[in-house]
Amino acid sequence: MDSVNGVFAVAEDQADEPEFETPPVFVEQDERRMHVRAYNHWAGLLNGREFPAPDDYAPEMLDDFGANSVLLDFTAGSQKPVLRYVGDWLREECDLEVGETGVEAVPSRSLLSRLTDHYFEIIANRAPIGFEAEFTSRRGNNTLYRGILMPLSADGSTIDHVYGVINWKELAEPEMEAALAAEAGFAELSLAPTEGVDFADGADGADDAEKRAGGGVADCLTRARDAADALNKSDDRSRLALYEALSSAWDFHLSTLGAPDEYARLLSQNGLKVQQRAPMTPVVKLIFGKDYDKTRLTEYAAALSHAARADVSEDGFGAFIQTFDGGLKGMVKAERAARRAESAKPTVDRNAALRDKLRAAKSIAVLPLDVPGDEEFVLVVARRNADGGLGVVGAVGHHEELVDRALRRL
Repeated sequence: MDSVNGVFAVAEDQADEPEFETPPVFVEQDERRMHVRAYNHWAGLLNGREFPAPDDYAPEMLDDFGANSVLLDFTAGSQKPVLRYVGDWLREECDLEVGETGVEAVPSRSLLSRLTDHYFEIIANRAPIGFEAEFTSRRGNNTLYRGILMPLSADGSTIDHVYGVINWKELAEPEMEAALAAEAGFAELSLAPTEGVDFADGADGADDAEKRAGGGVADCLTRARDAADALNKSDDRSRLALYEALSSAWDFHLSTLGAPDEYARLLSQNGLKVQQRAPMTPVVKLIFGKDYDKTRLTEYAAALSHAARADVSEDGFGAFIQTFDGGLKGMVKAERAARRAESAKPTVDRNAALRDKLRAAKSIAVLPLDVPGDEEFVLVVARRNADGGLGVVGAVGHHEELVDRALRRL
């Protein structure tokens, strides 16, 4: 699901002040991000107004991000936006013909749709909105993207245009990622120092090597936190980095199984408690932090829970998630389905005793009706005649809930 945030808030309109304050310009390390540069350009065009004017923009002249941008025109109404400009790279990504200007022509699973799907929020918020997410493109590639939508106004008040910029990165195919991960693992093993480790010494030497390679719970936690930190600091947050972080989290979880006291101490030190119904939640909070994005924590915990359900071995999580249909999202979906199946209560026939009683009851009339189906109990509709008798009109098509209600009333 896309994550949309109004992270570029324009100063609120003050009744006593006819002009708007210029929003802040983001500099230094953020300047390397295309959506921040696009925002800074938008803010630089305000000149005391609430919104820049559409005429201030010439996307085809913006070499920095023009090819990654789109200009939406709402002068005919918010329900009829027109693609006034689409950058070459965006047009190529979604295979949009040059003559096509209607939003309805935008393919549903294209990067351009990531921009056009959010324009109503711009009109409602009257402020730039930044967003970032991951999705599977029409070509089947896992794609990370980050973008921004910014409002424009010809009269200075009514939003009649929206300018959007998006940057993206397509990740390697799962097979390629698995190969890269394997190669990275082999390279890491080949670089590991072996001097001074004498495996011919028997049990003591083997224990020494195991300690050096594995370490205790605290060491596993440190490695897991390092992997999580590397993921958070990664600008593109690749799937490989995510899977590496989750693999380290899984190995940390396995290490806690053999040292429950040490695990309990770590939880206590970090203000966490064991959760019987969600045992992986404190694991991911220990690694990623209690204040980490709640949605992602929930997904990560679900993925680890599904690995536990599948009895994944130590160092086996990477291969497990790489080959799982749908990757992380697929594991989360599978775990939630498994939980629903476990919590589903068996169906109880509340009318079982009544049905038994009716089976033994004497019939008050036998009607030679040809009723479709072979259900045991059938609802019959009758009309009261002038002489007080009941004239049968017909049988009601079978409906389990309706039959049950009728039986209870009877």
